[in-house]
Amino acid sequence: MLYMMISRTRSLKIIVYFLGFYFSSVLVEGRAKSRAAILNRPSALNALTASMAARLKRLYESWEENPDIGFVLMKGNGRAFCSGVDTVALHRLLNEGKVYECKRFFETLYKFVYLQGTYLKPHVAIFDGITMGCGGGISLPGMFRLVTDKTVFSHPETQLGFHPDAGASFYLSRLPGYLGEYLALTGDKLNGVEMIACGLATHYCLNARLAWIEERLGNLMNDDPAVIDSSLAQYGDLVYPDRSSILRRIDTIDKCFSHDTVEEIIDSLENEAAGAYDDWCKTVLRKMKEASPLSLKVTLRSIREGRFQSLDQCLAREYRISLAWISKSVSNDFTEGVRARLVDKDFAPKWYPASLEEVSKDMVEYYFTPLGELEPELVLPTSLREPYI
Repeated sequence: MLYMMISRTRSLKIIVYFLGFYFSSVLVEGRAKSRAAILNRPSALNALTASMAARLKRLYESWEENPDIGFVLMKGNGRAFCSGVDTVALHRLLNEGKVYECKRFFETLYKFVYLQGTYLKPHVAIFDGITMGCGGGISLPGMFRLVTDKTVFSHPETQLGFHPDAGASFYLSRLPGYLGEYLALTGDKLNGVEMIACGLATHYCLNARLAWIEERLGNLMNDDPAVIDSSLAQYGDLVYPDRSSILRRIDTIDKCFSHDTVEEIIDSLENEAAGAYDDWCKTVLRKMKEASPLSLKVTLRSIREGRFQSLDQCLAREYRISLAWISKSVSNDFTEGVRARLVDKDFAPKWYPASLEEVSKDMVEYYFTPLGELEPELVLPTSLREPYI
């Protein structure tokens, strides 16, 4: 009888262990010389929650301190790498008045992005599938970024009444010409080939060959970046953007999106549309006119300031902007955008202010104002971890 009880107890423990492993939102794979973090919310396109951000931060800190681990890898389970922040969860928290929980989420997320951007060990991110919003921030600052023919990258935040955050103003502002402004303001998508071409990614392979690369990485006993680089490139492909690529329009993008204000950008696009033989400019105009006017102005200024700031400075500014959005002191656009596009799905957000003309300089300035004594700024360990310049 005692043996049967012990056996049942052990069986129960094993079942509980595997259930916990299966339902964990961040799984871990142990390999000979590396560890892999696997985002595991496939039904939600691996949208990032507060618990996921906290777990990633703890894992990466422990892996960096472990001398037996040479490099780290991150990937997603299912058809997405990471679709960004779980904005529906944030929307629910804000409607329940739980602003503090939202603040702590952004604080944890941005601290992890800084950890990622200053990580002491080689890092490999596999962008196989949908990669949106902070899905870029939690991985793009790393050393190696592998994309595939399934990769779809975008920053749709202005359509949700928010702003590209989690380090987006740092890496988008460093793209060729004014491509960063274009992506941030329109929410347009890039595929894997385009990410390689503009420098967002370092390696490309077909999805069908991905398993071979992962197996090779898993068997590595060397953490030399050059060895990791050659392993990623072994099954890679030499690719070029096709004729329909947005990168073929870089001259027009630079011409239109180099202006100082959103109004001037729209005027320039309208002038281009008047003399164009295709509907591209009209499509871009439609996307911008569907976005929150306040988000557009805040986002443009954020990207422009990011051009001259280090990663830690960008994250500190983005933290102020994010807290201003969730405070609803100026506008309710974030919760309204999430409601319209992701909750009720009527796709008819009622933006406030409703037009660019109604967005005052004081409104925009509020999002960039340093936080007061009652609201601490984002504190990053810049004295211990040297930021990018």
